[in-house]
Amino acid sequence: MITIEQAVIVLVLCAVLCALSWKLGLLTADGSLASFGVGMVLGLFGGIGWLLLLILFAFIGFLVTKYKMELKIKKGVQEGKKGERNYRNVLANGAVPMAIALLTFLAGWEGELPALIYISAVCVAAADTTASELGVLSDRTYMITTFKHVPAGVDGGVSLYGTEWAIAASAFAALMGWMVIMGTMPTLLVLVPISMGVLGCFIDSVIGATLETKGWVTKLWNNITSMALGAAIALLVLV
Repeated sequence: MITIEQAVIVLVLCAVLCALSWKLGLLTADGSLASFGVGMVLGLFGGIGWLLLLILFAFIGFLVTKYKMELKIKKGVQEGKKGERNYRNVLANGAVPMAIALLTFLAGWEGELPALIYISAVCVAAADTTASELGVLSDRTYMITTFKHVPAGVDGGVSLYGTEWAIAASAFAALMGWMVIMGTMPTLLVLVPISMGVLGCFIDSVIGATLETKGWVTKLWNNITSMALGAAIALLVLV
């Protein structure tokens, strides 16, 4: 059970994250408030390590979102007006981690299993966000279901450049997540969340090329579904 001192630390960290996200233009006002709620749930029910991984993901998101923003605006592939995201984007990436944290707390799970499932979900978000933000800069984008050349930013479009960065982002998130949550050097089990991050990113692209393109699901539910599947497959692999 989290102590009062830990709860205060979680509150302060979430408040700082919320304020900085809004001040730096990463999130809109409602997005910042949503990030505060997501952070509190993760910190209180998952632990401070879980919250620190969320902050790390937010930092990665900020860097890749702002990278070559003028070019993204020129190409018309940026989020919002200047890369900012709203509460829907926050919930798209935060709903599954929150669910994992709550289930872990209610079930009384401990040890590596729930942590690896959580890290796997965050790896999907990190890989997808990085692939989306950097992949749109590539002129060699192909539809994942047909491999036909498509404009950058199209739902279901993938590129070698974006995929390479997705792998790097997933690996970085997994390694950092292991160290901040487990408090030890990673073992070979870290390959599970790394793999799930990349797999979840591809699942997101397939859903984007099919269900999302047809209007059957929104981008929010695409993100939630791909993260949930990444976490569920990780569970199946680990048990």
